[in-house]
Amino acid sequence: MRYFSRLFFVLLLTISAAWAQDTAPPQLQPRPGTPAKAPEPIGPDRQIRLDVQVTDKSGAPVRGLQKQDFTVLDDKRQQNIVSFHAVDGHAVDTNTENGGPAATTDSVELILVVDAVNASFQTVANERDEIKRFLLRNDAKLDKPTSLVIFSDKGADVQKGSSRDGNVLATLLDEKATALRSINRSQGFYGAEERFRMSLQTINSLAAYEGTRPGRKLMIWISPGWPMFSGPHTQLSAKDAQRLFNSIVESSNDLRRARVTIYSIDPLGMADFVRSKYYEEFLKGVSSVSGSWFGNMGLQVLAIQTGGKVLTSTNDIASGIADCAADADAFYVLSFDAARADHPNEYHALGITVDKPGIKARTRTGYYAQP
Repeated sequence: MRYFSRLFFVLLLTISAAWAQDTAPPQLQPRPGTPAKAPEPIGPDRQIRLDVQVTDKSGAPVRGLQKQDFTVLDDKRQQNIVSFHAVDGHAVDTNTENGGPAATTDSVELILVVDAVNASFQTVANERDEIKRFLLRNDAKLDKPTSLVIFSDKGADVQKGSSRDGNVLATLLDEKATALRSINRSQGFYGAEERFRMSLQTINSLAAYEGTRPGRKLMIWISPGWPMFSGPHTQLSAKDAQRLFNSIVESSNDLRRARVTIYSIDPLGMADFVRSKYYEEFLKGVSSVSGSWFGNMGLQVLAIQTGGKVLTSTNDIASGIADCAADADAFYVLSFDAARADHPNEYHALGITVDKPGIKARTRTGYYAQP
């Protein structure tokens, strides 16, 4: 036990050093034909926009709701909804904010991330087969524009352009197969540190990149997640805890502004049942530097906090992808004006309810307000 504690302490020092030296995410190039939007001005964004999924007891989407059906709570205080519209892939127009129809222009894209860094070669091969099975369903006709990201130890290979043709994407996935390599697991703890660092760099770079593109993005990671390096005996220096807190805030802000909802599908299925629940210890929003843990940056944690889903204990990855993709069919977009915070990066918990029996609403769990 003493040997393990010493080794874990050395590992934390290694992570901290890597965090300090290599935190800048790689730059990703815009996809051809995709207009890049101007960078947002530096400073607090007062209007908080939320993409909200509403489902009934069976999990089916609930359509036809209006603004007055929703209640938004910011730190348990009810907020005035300043904008509202519904997005429904089965209807031409569902916006009833002003008592009559108005056009909706929300675009929605699926992004499938193949994680070859945090899974074994055999698992990645199964991931690839299951993704192809999803792409070739329904005569290879996809409901939404879809793109691929191949995350290997060479970095993130982002597909140039999206497509609704599953055959095109399946062919592309085959062409990229030779690039799917895993970091040597014989590196033990130090290999885990490298996977952790690369994973955070990649998700941060993807969030920054997607922030240059319009519309909502459903980013579906097929991955068991990266190491969390958190436990009752984990201690960080004040400097490292501050750096980690800053990273948590930055990731939360970037993902929200880019309208990225993360979904996590564990390809290990039933074989990963016990470990797959550990992320639940870190779901509470981080409100202070002292409350920062590496586990707060876990894939499954980010999925829940961005309003997505975590799918575990299933070996049917293709159906899991379809289940996540169904969120693009119908959802609601609303916004409210955030109050000024008492101090920079003040965490605010979000809650949303619908005034209908048996209905659940799912969206982001919090945001960081500014003075």
